[in-house]
Amino acid sequence: MTDDDPAEDSGGPVSPDEPLGSDAGFDGIDRIEGGHHRGVGDRDDADGAPRDGTLFVLVAGWTDTARIDGISGAGTGDAAVHTPGVDAELLSYGDVVRGPGVPTSPTGCPSPALVTRAARETLGFDCVVVDGGLAKPTGAATVSVGASPGADVREPDPVGTAPGAFAAAREWASRVPAERLVIGETVPGGTTTALATMRALGEEWSVSSSLPENPLELKREVVEDALAASDLAPGEAAHHPELAVRFAGDPVLAVVAGLTVGATEADRDVVLGGGTQLLAAGALVRHAGVAAPLTLATTSYLADDAPDLREATSALDLDLRVTDPGFERAPLTRFATEAMEGAGMGGALSLADGADRIDDVRERTRTLLDDLGLGDADGRDDAP
Repeated sequence: MTDDDPAEDSGGPVSPDEPLGSDAGFDGIDRIEGGHHRGVGDRDDADGAPRDGTLFVLVAGWTDTARIDGISGAGTGDAAVHTPGVDAELLSYGDVVRGPGVPTSPTGCPSPALVTRAARETLGFDCVVVDGGLAKPTGAATVSVGASPGADVREPDPVGTAPGAFAAAREWASRVPAERLVIGETVPGGTTTALATMRALGEEWSVSSSLPENPLELKREVVEDALAASDLAPGEAAHHPELAVRFAGDPVLAVVAGLTVGATEADRDVVLGGGTQLLAAGALVRHAGVAAPLTLATTSYLADDAPDLREATSALDLDLRVTDPGFERAPLTRFATEAMEGAGMGGALSLADGADRIDDVRERTRTLLDDLGLGDADGRDDAP
C-alpha cells in the first residue's frame, strides 16, 4: 500500500459488512427501556493492565466530509487527510514519525494532540490508538476494528463499515485490561458529521468548530443534504443509532460508540474526552438503550463555545467535567481561542486536573512546542 492509497480494511472479529440486526451490531446490546521520544512515567503492571487502571484510547479516522471547502480547521488543504495519523504519532511518540508535519489549522494553530501528549508525559498514562478509518498510513501502532474511511456524508451510505467496526470495538473494549477508559477522537470534519448524526437521532444540540468562526450555516446545509441523500428525515433514526451513524455519521463515531458500549458492559468507567463530537457519541450510546454512567470531559473553552453543552449533557444523562487549563499566554493561547478541543485534549486535561498537575502540563506543552519549532505560534514568547 502506498501513501496515496486509502487505508485497507484490515478486518476484525466481525465482518464490516455484517448486516444490521445481528448480534454483531447495535442490536446485540442488552437494552434498558426508556523525534522527541520522552518517557511517560510509570509503566504497566506485569499483566499488561495500566498501573492506575486508566487507559487512554485515541480513535483516529477520516471522512471525506472534511474535503468540503471551509468545513474544517483540522489541517490545511490536502494535508488534512494526514492529520489523524499524525495526531496518533504525536500522542504515541511526541514527534512526527511518518506524516508530513505537525497538523496546523488554516490560521496556524498547532494540533491539540500536543497538549494531550504533554499530559501523557506528565502523568505517565498508557495509551492505545484505534484505527477508526484512517485514509493515510500512520507511524503509530494501532488496533484494527475493520473501519474504513468514511465517504462524504452527502453520499448515500457513507459509513458502510459502521456495523462491523462498532461490533469489533465493542468486543475489544469489553476485554481490554483496564478499569477506566478515557476515549478521545481525531477526525477532520467530525463536528459536521456529529451534527448530522444528532439531527438523524432527533437531537437538536449545537456543535463547535476548530475554526475561529464556526461555519454553522455551511454545516446545516451539508446536514440537510446528507439526510436527503440517505432518505432520512430529522429524528427518523431516534432509538436506531445504527442508522444514524451509518447514514449520517463517520467511522470514528461508530468506533467510539462501540468502545463505550463494550466498556460499560464490562462495568468499566468511561470518560468521553472531547467536545460536541463526543457528545454525539454519547447520544448514540443513549439511543442504543445504554443507561450506564458516562462522563464527558472537555475544556472550559469548548464549553463556553457551545452554549447548550450543559443542557445537552443533562438531557443525555452525561456527567459533564470541565477543565480550565489556564492557557492565557502565548504560545498556548491558540489552544484556548481556536483549537479548544480535539485529540482527547479535554480528557487528558481532566486527568491532569484530578492529579493537580495542570501547571506541569502547561510547562510540558511549552517545551514540546519549542522542541518542534512551534514555540512562536502566537508570534511571541511566553513568560513563566
